[in-house]
Amino acid sequence: MLENAKLTPSKPIEMPRMEDAAANDRLDRMTHAAVAKVTSGLSPSVIIEAWMDWATHLATSPGKQLSLIDQAMRNAQAFWSQCAGISPAETPDDRRFAGPAWQKYPFNVWSRAHVDAWQWWQDAMSGVHGVTPAHENLMTFVAGLMVDSAAPSNFALTNPDVIAAIRTEHGQNLWRGAANMAEDVARKSGSDQEAGPQPFEVGRNLATTPGKVVFRNGLIELIQYTPMTSSVRPEPILIVPAWIMKYYILDLSAQNSLVAFLVAQGFTVFIMSWKNPDESDRDLGMEVYRKLGVMAAIDAIQDITKASSVHAIGYCLGGTLLSIAAAAMGRDGDTRLATTTFLAAQVDFTEAGPLRLFINDSEVTMIEDMMAEKGYLSSDQMAGAFALLRARDLIWGPFIRDYLLGQRGHAFDLMAWNADATRMPARMHSEYLRKLFLDNDLAEGRYHVGDKAIAISDIQVPIFAVGTEEDHVAPWKSVYKLHLFADSDITFVLTSGGHNAGIVSEPGHPGRHFRVAQTTALAAYRDPDEWLAENAEQDGSWWMALADWLNAHSGDAVAPPPLGAPFGVYKALCDAPGTYVMQA
Repeated sequence: MLENAKLTPSKPIEMPRMEDAAANDRLDRMTHAAVAKVTSGLSPSVIIEAWMDWATHLATSPGKQLSLIDQAMRNAQAFWSQCAGISPAETPDDRRFAGPAWQKYPFNVWSRAHVDAWQWWQDAMSGVHGVTPAHENLMTFVAGLMVDSAAPSNFALTNPDVIAAIRTEHGQNLWRGAANMAEDVARKSGSDQEAGPQPFEVGRNLATTPGKVVFRNGLIELIQYTPMTSSVRPEPILIVPAWIMKYYILDLSAQNSLVAFLVAQGFTVFIMSWKNPDESDRDLGMEVYRKLGVMAAIDAIQDITKASSVHAIGYCLGGTLLSIAAAAMGRDGDTRLATTTFLAAQVDFTEAGPLRLFINDSEVTMIEDMMAEKGYLSSDQMAGAFALLRARDLIWGPFIRDYLLGQRGHAFDLMAWNADATRMPARMHSEYLRKLFLDNDLAEGRYHVGDKAIAISDIQVPIFAVGTEEDHVAPWKSVYKLHLFADSDITFVLTSGGHNAGIVSEPGHPGRHFRVAQTTALAAYRDPDEWLAENAEQDGSWWMALADWLNAHSGDAVAPPPLGAPFGVYKALCDAPGTYVMQA
């Protein structure tokens, strides 16, 4: 039978067509983007992977289980003893429950129980033998968020301050809260509504230091500020702000403007104002930001002032970009920088704070797919991620104040700036997350400018670096790592405050303090704890230390340069703060 069977040639295997593969890839990206909308941009696999690691190891850790059971039983016994009045409820060291009403029964018992539960879950998620440290950190963070969502302070019937307001105001606070919530929902949904007069407005009482826009390209406006002194240092200052927010955090109100402070100290100051990107800017990458941003600004400043060198100051992401530009200049023998200053800026991202919890390949891929639809990452998406890092202050605190107490927080300049967020081009943000944050290419010698790698050790000029004690974006010990990579003299400052408020720390600001010390290029390395122990606090603002350091690295005073060029590409275009900062 086999001998008589006819052999029929098999059909050739059809390979999927390129257009089909591309369509399938688009479908996957669209699906990921849809999931991202539901999860606020967080990749579910990040949480699932961490949970599986924790759950698997906890299941095979009977000693840890017994410890948690024992702790839970002791917490329950304490709770019922406090409810029965057998033992007093100790006041928890938590500012959410610091008011006098929280010290009374039953609110003291509820607050104590919440703090004990929070600590139990932290203990449950940590110290499980064999769990990857990154997964442990993520699980403790997520557990903290979940437990905090059930805090007694977040509910009207278990918050004594809200109950008192209801009694005093006959419930009007809840009516105002409902109105506040409706107003916020309408604003976030994009509903048209007339905006009333704002307490802070750019050009009226924000970003008011006099100056001119002396250069504009498709990415930046360069602002030159009017001199306040009869003579100035010959080296102008270029400030490179972060593009994640508007530049004027460094030129807030008149009394706390770093720009105005430096101008008053006798410096010619320039600052870059970034364009707020839209869909047409989706392909702008980090190299474009370096060329059309930092390098174009340095070219303009030298042409206008005829200065041989420039003091460059970079803040946050602007500082990271400045470090890339300065390293490339050092590598290529470009000597136009006199000094570099980095404000709350990182060059190594292995200890980048709570943001590091969520950044892995899966999360970056989801963000890329989310950005692919519009070509940028929206300000709302970024604001949501940052709010999670400080949920007690940025989510639950405003929720209680605005919706349960029916109040609105007092506006101040830093809050107005914080609400004025910008977008991030898809390519640039993807390169930043992958090359810098995820792969740490800059610190590990893999980051290329042109066709060659750069290293922070290529920076050949003195460095002034500032970290802030309560920074959740660029933790000060991460900023301090600059000492490991730079071969220049470093003057390091550790100041009180957080990522933003620590930088906006003008002279006369009450309660401010800082530490400062220089480490020469040939000095032995000191770890951050050793540095901290060796340098005492000083009261006041670190701004004066910066001004003294800049003066020490500057030449003799000269007549102020003109505001822009009399004609040509650097002719003054308009008054500061310019047009890019006004883009919504």
